[in-house]
Amino acid sequence: MSDVHRLEPVSANLGGGAVLAAWERFVQGEDHVPDVRPLVAISWHRCREQYRVDPHLTRAPVAVAEPDHTPEHDVVFAELGFRAASVAHEVGCLGGVVTVTDATGRILAEWGDQATLARAGGSNLAPWFCWSECAVGTNGMGTALEAHGPVPIRGAEHWCQAFHDWVCAGVAVRDVVTKDPIAVMSICCWRSPLPASASGWLANAVTMTQYPLKRRARDSGAELVAACTQARAHTGAPIAAVDTAGKVVIADAMASVLLGVPACTPAVDPTLRWKPGLPELIAAARYATGQAADNPDWVGSTQIFAHLADEPTSIGIRPVFSSGRLIGHLVSFGASDGAQVPQVEAPAHPRVLPRRLVAVRDNRLVLLRLPEVSFAESRGNDVWLSTDQGRLRAASVSLDKLDGELADAGFLRVHRRYVVNLGRIREIERGLKGELSLVMDGRTKEMVPVSRRNAPAVRRALDL
Repeated sequence: MSDVHRLEPVSANLGGGAVLAAWERFVQGEDHVPDVRPLVAISWHRCREQYRVDPHLTRAPVAVAEPDHTPEHDVVFAELGFRAASVAHEVGCLGGVVTVTDATGRILAEWGDQATLARAGGSNLAPWFCWSECAVGTNGMGTALEAHGPVPIRGAEHWCQAFHDWVCAGVAVRDVVTKDPIAVMSICCWRSPLPASASGWLANAVTMTQYPLKRRARDSGAELVAACTQARAHTGAPIAAVDTAGKVVIADAMASVLLGVPACTPAVDPTLRWKPGLPELIAAARYATGQAADNPDWVGSTQIFAHLADEPTSIGIRPVFSSGRLIGHLVSFGASDGAQVPQVEAPAHPRVLPRRLVAVRDNRLVLLRLPEVSFAESRGNDVWLSTDQGRLRAASVSLDKLDGELADAGFLRVHRRYVVNLGRIREIERGLKGELSLVMDGRTKEMVPVSRRNAPAVRRALDL
């Protein structure tokens, strides 16, 4: 199945009507915006509560720094630029511009007719300026960096009033292993709908640009399997190979039990790799990826709670390179050599605690006060919130991200699948083997299990 879906139709009615009225209310602090698409409403919420973007900003800021990126990203920029230039004439004839943006929202290049380019320049819709959401709010380029799939933004859906005369659509090219954005291609039109072919142009650009990334990732998977096989010949310790995102490519018979994944079964294709239910391992692998990128000789170690284990297990992490490019890591159980991987990294900047949690019901955005939420549960690819308004799907797709945002707001991770509001716990039930379950308040008195590894933190938090 293709990773790129078709864009939903974009109306020519840009600045007026229900969306503009909703924008005016939301900017003034009202939360109820039923006439706004959930994707846009969630973006507005980020702009107002998290990024604090001035909705009356008239120009994009200058991109302040040269971002770090790999030679692989340079290939993406070049390929996406070729795809953008190939449709620039058709877009320009319709009064539009095509842009290519890097992962920070910095415009690298743009194409279009001179009149529209000059008009775009008045808002700094031009190279060297930053169009991330945190810089200028909701827009086709910046919101595509935040969302998976194509993002159309029309008229008053833009967070900044100065951009309400534009219609744009963007789609991000993402790393096929980490899913992090690399670049965005977007099409913007002044006071007119997007070309009918815009959806096809964007979809084709991403498909063709990601094709070599997928092929290279499969080759890297095969090399990780070979590296793991070679390492097994020199050690009797359980060993596994993970990619740069912490997903398991292969694990031997002993390591598979500890990781909770199939044994000795290669997962070369990045879409088929296993994500172990071990947040500490994934965090350690991502940390190792950052360290090894700066120092190829780096080797690290830490302790994690392995699958079904009651006590932490030591692991060693050794980066694997191919032609000078980091492709993943070998994880050895029982090893403790190398630099110590920190358990928790301090945030680079002070975090702003969320005033609301964002959820979605049908096609409507629901903004919840934190006391309304009893707990969050990860189920499949979604996070569900148990709330006073019933069970709602969270806008966040990651329980880890939600846990990080709520850690200082009275919420606690009690299980790999659950984060609970400590203020909503009414009873604690102890099982026959000493396991704990939390009985939450509310009519249904839902029960949340506590994993053994999280039990001490629960006891400390509740003063038990």
